[in-house]
Amino acid sequence: MQTPGEFVREQVTTVREKVDRVAGSVAETVAGSVGEAPSVAAVSSSVGDFIREQRSAARVSLRELARTAGVSNPYLSQVERGLRKPSAEILASIARGLKISAETLYEQAGILDRRSGNPDTVAAIRSDSALSERHKAVLLELYETYVREHRASSQAATLTIPTSSKESA
Repeated sequence: MQTPGEFVREQVTTVREKVDRVAGSVAETVAGSVGEAPSVAAVSSSVGDFIREQRSAARVSLRELARTAGVSNPYLSQVERGLRKPSAEILASIARGLKISAETLYEQAGILDRRSGNPDTVAAIRSDSALSERHKAVLLELYETYVREHRASSQAATLTIPTSSKESA
């Protein structure tokens, strides 16, 4: 006769094997679908690569991120490999698990337009752990405003025709 612990372990193993089989068949189906637009696959791949890079930088395992984000391990793996395109809600959950802004993932997925300005400056603001998400958003908004104003003043300066000293006399 089995002990309750042995029974539970056996059931968990059975469920894991079944989930792995189903995930594998879904991955093959998704990978084999020809009707998907290449741009969608490219976006899915780039957001998946970005998630993997952020997860590695944060030293978080795939299983741990899946748990904190509230998604299944196979699903997150498929997102990282570019086989699935996550919804905005899933991206927000993943962002919370990675402790980064959801906006960052939305930009990677093509849901939001990229911010103007130097990408290194934007990345530095976003990666500063001393700032709250609200402070980061305010700083990014201010930075974008300054970039736009500088660009507008530079364009205005190039449009004005300089006068020579003879004409002004």
